[in-house]
Amino acid sequence: MSASFNARNAVAALVVAGLVLLPLYTSLSGNVFALTLFTRIVIFALAAVSLNLIMGYGGMMSFGHAAYLGIGGYAVGILAFEGTGSGFIQWPVALAASALFALVIGALSLRTRGVYFIMITLAFAQMAYYVASGLARYGGDDGLTIYKRSDFGGLINLSNRVQFYYLCLGCLLGGIYLVWRIVNSRFGMVVQGLRSNEARMQAIGFPATRYRLVCFVIAGTLCGLAGALLANNTDFVSPAVMYWTRSGDLMVMVILGGMGSLFGPVIGAVVYLVLEEFLSQLTEYWALIMGPLLLLIVLFGRGGIVGLLGRLDRG
Repeated sequence: MSASFNARNAVAALVVAGLVLLPLYTSLSGNVFALTLFTRIVIFALAAVSLNLIMGYGGMMSFGHAAYLGIGGYAVGILAFEGTGSGFIQWPVALAASALFALVIGALSLRTRGVYFIMITLAFAQMAYYVASGLARYGGDDGLTIYKRSDFGGLINLSNRVQFYYLCLGCLLGGIYLVWRIVNSRFGMVVQGLRSNEARMQAIGFPATRYRLVCFVIAGTLCGLAGALLANNTDFVSPAVMYWTRSGDLMVMVILGGMGSLFGPVIGAVVYLVLEEFLSQLTEYWALIMGPLLLLIVLFGRGGIVGLLGRLDRG
């Protein structure tokens, strides 16, 4: 959000401009697939932004963040299955369910630190995965098909590709703005201070667990919104979206783009998912190419892509 012109701000501005103008390109070129791909990218970018709030700014390495994608998606899918198609009901329920789950996980997980925190968040996410797999009424392992997207009373038509894309993009930009306001507020400064020196912050008098828990719940709620968008995008939700590998994908997006940077997760999501799509069309063994590429970026691009751009600014 700095007004100074540098490589990082230039790339962030280009990414945002490209995302805003993408529907114009697809309408002129007739490339509908690009709009479908980038709708998915924007949704996962929102999930990565929410993870960056706790991982990049708060120092909380959660390995179960994808659970909120599934919870938000299942809230929409289950309500649609039971005959409640209004988005004014589905989406608040998705956000509330994600927030409640994050509150429970956070209250227990934040009693631990380091690798124990990583493992307990992973364990809770796997519990959510197996619970969803056992919901026979709602498809179980096979997942749940959503036959009608959320209805907002004619205000917006989610079945329209362009309208839905701009809704997803608006949610992403709103999520970025929310994170920016949080990290630059007194609350956000405390959370970042706890990441740097918890003992000193507690000695000053700040309740570490309380601040971290609030931050954890905000991140989970924001990811639940991404889950609601994802369910509407695919017209389908399954337990696979909560599996630990999906949480790993989100972590890679954040690290690749640059932890603790505002637009880093967005850049990371774009690069990661575009590379995945491109390489998967070349060979079925695309992961053997993707892995070393990501490893090289992490090893030699300390701070991710945003960190690399920052070093270019400094010469």
